[in-house]
Amino acid sequence: MRSIGELARASGLTVSALRFYDSAGVLVPALVDPVTGYRWYREEQVTPARLVAGLRRVGLPVAEIAIALRSAPAEVHRLLDAHLRRLEDGLADARRELSRIRTLISPEELPMTTRLVLSRTELAAAVDAVRFAVGTDPDLPVLTGVLLDLADGGVRLVATDRHRLAVARAGGKMDGPPVRLLAPAGFVDEARALLDTGAGITPEAHLTAAAGMVSVSVAGRTVDAAALPYDFPDYRRLLRAAPDDGPAHRLTVDVAALRAALTSVDAPVVSRGQDGAPVTVTVLSPDGRGGVRLVGPGELTGDAFRVGVNGGYLLQALDAGGRGQLVLELDGPIAPLAVRRPDDADAFSILMPIRL
Repeated sequence: MRSIGELARASGLTVSALRFYDSAGVLVPALVDPVTGYRWYREEQVTPARLVAGLRRVGLPVAEIAIALRSAPAEVHRLLDAHLRRLEDGLADARRELSRIRTLISPEELPMTTRLVLSRTELAAAVDAVRFAVGTDPDLPVLTGVLLDLADGGVRLVATDRHRLAVARAGGKMDGPPVRLLAPAGFVDEARALLDTGAGITPEAHLTAAAGMVSVSVAGRTVDAAALPYDFPDYRRLLRAAPDDGPAHRLTVDVAALRAALTSVDAPVVSRGQDGAPVTVTVLSPDGRGGVRLVGPGELTGDAFRVGVNGGYLLQALDAGGRGQLVLELDGPIAPLAVRRPDDADAFSILMPIRL
């Protein structure tokens, strides 16, 4: 048995905190001396106490700490994910409030505006290259838009739903400081439709970002929206420094032929689980002639080079590539699969692998 002081030293909780969690029914002593009132804890309560200390440091509510101590690991992970989203939302709210406060302190400091004049068709192609990868999970609102990264005389568009990531760029004439903002998917769709209406009228589109707002104008018509108040993940960690930066295999594929093979009624597939649901997995392997072949369930043994991905996602990535030929970069069974345009290093998508 450990005294309350000994448990405090072993767990990182203070004595007063242990008394509080006892009164709240979160971490109850194994024994309370009826004469002295001293609390005593069993050795196996050290680990739960350390868990409480960690959850307390990240600000998890007491009620959820109590649930965490009594739940299976999967449920605890869900609690932690939900709390992390609350923290991220709170950080975004704090940043907006601090920006408002700075304006009150220095009202003469007006927000800067960044304008980009670019090709209407080039921007439309960039939207088409990334739109399929936008997330739809309401529990992950940070992934439900398209990142617009205006810098270096152009805009980079990025979208991801955790299972795939798509990147494209459109160059143009830029006026103003670099800016990053997260455009809602609805706005992106409206802007894409507007870009089509400009066909035969004007070759230009105007992209403007200022004070948390984004707009696209074509031939005198404009759509605009407030940027989503979230910090988009650092997608650059998944990117290679250059297309030739060491993939194990760079395979050129004919999109029409590969699409036909993938959609054939007898296309070889493997069934695996992903996020608790069955997924049809397409397994790819080099064919020895610079191309790729599909691998069936009977070929999953041995040391042959194979990569498994969601077959539906691969079809969408091929369609978004917008070319007759694309390059697939295969780096191994646990490395992302990259789908690249051979003539455009700024446009590509990445599919996360599914363990075979």
